[in-house]
Amino acid sequence: MTMEMVLSSLLVLTIGAVACLFSGGCAKRASGLGVAVSVAGALLAVWPAVGVLWTGRSVALRLPWQVPFGSFHIAVDPLAALFIVMISLVSALAAIYGMGYLEACANRKHLGVTWCFFNLLQASMLLIVLSRNGLLFVMAWEGMSLTSFFLVMFEHEKQAVRDAGWTYLTAAHLGAACLLALFVLLGGTDGSLDFDRLAAPSGPLMAGILFVLAVLGFGAKAGFVPLHVWLPEAHPAAPSHVSAVMSGVMIETGIYGLVRITLLLGPPPLWWGWALLIIGATSGILGVLYALAQHDLKRLLAYSSVENIGIVCMALGLWLLGVAARKPELAALGLMGGLLHLCNHAIFKSLLFLGAGAVKHGAHTLAIDRLGGLQKKMPHTALAFLIGAAAICGFPPLNGFVGELFIYMGAFGAVTHAAGNGTLAVAGMIALLALSVIGALAAACFTKVYGIVFSGAPRSANALGAAEPPRSMRHPMTVLAGLCLLLGIGAPIGAALVSPVAAQLLGESAAVAAIVSVRPWLVALSLGGGFIAALTALLAVLRRRLHHGRSIARGPTWDCGYVAPTARMQYTASSFAWPIIDMMRWMIRPRVEACVDHGYFPRQAYLATHSADFFRQRLFVPLFRAVATVSNSLHWLQQGRNQLYVLYIAVTVLVLLVLKVR
Repeated sequence: MTMEMVLSSLLVLTIGAVACLFSGGCAKRASGLGVAVSVAGALLAVWPAVGVLWTGRSVALRLPWQVPFGSFHIAVDPLAALFIVMISLVSALAAIYGMGYLEACANRKHLGVTWCFFNLLQASMLLIVLSRNGLLFVMAWEGMSLTSFFLVMFEHEKQAVRDAGWTYLTAAHLGAACLLALFVLLGGTDGSLDFDRLAAPSGPLMAGILFVLAVLGFGAKAGFVPLHVWLPEAHPAAPSHVSAVMSGVMIETGIYGLVRITLLLGPPPLWWGWALLIIGATSGILGVLYALAQHDLKRLLAYSSVENIGIVCMALGLWLLGVAARKPELAALGLMGGLLHLCNHAIFKSLLFLGAGAVKHGAHTLAIDRLGGLQKKMPHTALAFLIGAAAICGFPPLNGFVGELFIYMGAFGAVTHAAGNGTLAVAGMIALLALSVIGALAAACFTKVYGIVFSGAPRSANALGAAEPPRSMRHPMTVLAGLCLLLGIGAPIGAALVSPVAAQLLGESAAVAAIVSVRPWLVALSLGGGFIAALTALLAVLRRRLHHGRSIARGPTWDCGYVAPTARMQYTASSFAWPIIDMMRWMIRPRVEACVDHGYFPRQAYLATHSADFFRQRLFVPLFRAVATVSNSLHWLQQGRNQLYVLYIAVTVLVLLVLKVR
């Protein structure tokens, strides 16, 4: 029954996507159908996935097909089930949100096409985590890349959107090329690409090459530094509900693929764990620093995704180090912490992107320095965004703290219980230092965001006229904010979600040992969080009763005797973040524009900072220019004559035949 429901989900999403194309150009009908298909597909997929997580047992289906290199092989095990739940939940809520978000585009866009690609994106992500055949996996991976590309290009009439789309497509196909090479080298002696029939690496060198290909291929999608350059371009360009799906779950398929393939490569050496630990620490610190320097809300959130994927990568590094050093408890804490933070990231990052979309819908801008005072104009959005911002900073009792607690415990264990193993102790210290720095910078970053965007006075006419979005956009934010609270106060729930995966990959005893070591902290977090929540609710009820029947007047904030304050007297995003940016300027190289007139009454004065992505400017832009130059020099090969193209094909086939005969 499990596999039948999963296949039904894929079938509903695929047929529904095609049906959206024939919605007759009616935006309302297309949106209604797209949402219904997404929710139905999610429900059909979630039910069997929850059953697998509950029982810990795997189910599989293998069918013969005419495509070479194996069979149509899919399966649901605890690892796949965890990702199915995340993908389905975020996709369904984003679809409901998108119905209201896209209303403004109904008169100028064919929404049936958009919903077709959205449903196909959801189906392709589900097929990725179900696939147990290399060719099927690559096909689903390419489908995910193409459908998300067309969604990013939603407003293709804008040059910036087109540039972002092509940057994303290039990065996606570079990653796909690495994955294709990976599966070619992994192919079994019988030509099968079924995962259970893949050939084991012939030695440490080949296993290392395959691991590097996996890190490059999946890291390009996940957003590892320096392969992250497409994220801050694509996320701001896409509609906000698409950004929520891409950042909340699509980039996480890169982590899924890395974990899944690493399991096929045999016992990991220590340097694999060190590689992921260093990549994760670098991605986390640079990601949050670049986020702190941004002036566009969605671009800031995109860099924050790089930061959180870095945290997950560090946790996976601890996992591999624990496996290599035969420390099962460390391995379990690292794996469970990484997967739990991944689940929490799917929730709070989706919430923040939906909140950013509500800000754009209400204030018609995402420029942070042109906002302000939205807490009074958009109280529902402000509260939901505040919960998401606190969660992403890792503040208890919200869900972002729980995953990081596992990682901290693993890192502390590596330092204190290394039993003379200096490598593990150093790795634990690096993880602790990186997590501490990332947490502090994230708190500064989202204090800036919430303070500048929602507090203070409006800085522009757009902010002054802002209003709450429709209910279809508010309700998904409410659900995600509630999940941030639920998984924080109910911390053992999150542990129960990922413990079957740890038991599958490391054994029941390792998972139990990890849970036992963290359980006192989880219980304390639940009790403390529950007490805070109950006290807050009690005070809210008491305040309401005390105010009942009384007139409440509003007045200006105490102004120190100055009666003519203006929005220009407030902190800007640049001025708030500048002390930290200036301290870290050797890492992110900010460009400063300043103008200060001298005298007692200067006519103008301003300070502006710009932090261009170092890797984009110094690595990828020159590389793309070189490729363009070489391509243009070979343009003479493309004559526009079909006869020449047939000749090229014939010569290629002849050369391949000669090589085969030899």
